[in-house]
Amino acid sequence: MKLFDKAKQAAEQAAVKAKEGVEEVQTKRDLGSAYNELGTKAFELIEAGALDRADLQPLAERIRGLKAKLAEDGGTSAAPAAEAPPADPSQPPAMPS
Repeated sequence: MKLFDKAKQAAEQAAVKAKEGVEEVQTKRDLGSAYNELGTKAFELIEAGALDRADLQPLAERIRGLKAKLAEDGGTSAAPAAEAPPADPSQPPAMPS
C-alpha cells in the first residue's frame, strides 16, 4: 500500500501546483487587462486635451495611425477597445485567425 499512498500524494501535489499555475495565469491576464484599461483611458484623456505629456505623444500617434489603418482597410471596427464588450475571464483568450 505504500506505493499507492506515494502515488496519491504525488497526484495531490501535482493538483496543488496546477491550481497555483492557473491562478498565476489568471492574475497575469487581469494585470494585462488593467494595463489595457489604463492605456485606453490615458489615450482618451490625450485626445480630450486633458493629458499633455511629450513622452506619451509617440504612443498616441501610433494608436492614431493604427486606427487610421483599420479604417482604410475596412477593419471590423475602428472603435477603441474600451467600447468592446468585456471578455469573459473564465474563458481562454481568442486565438488570432
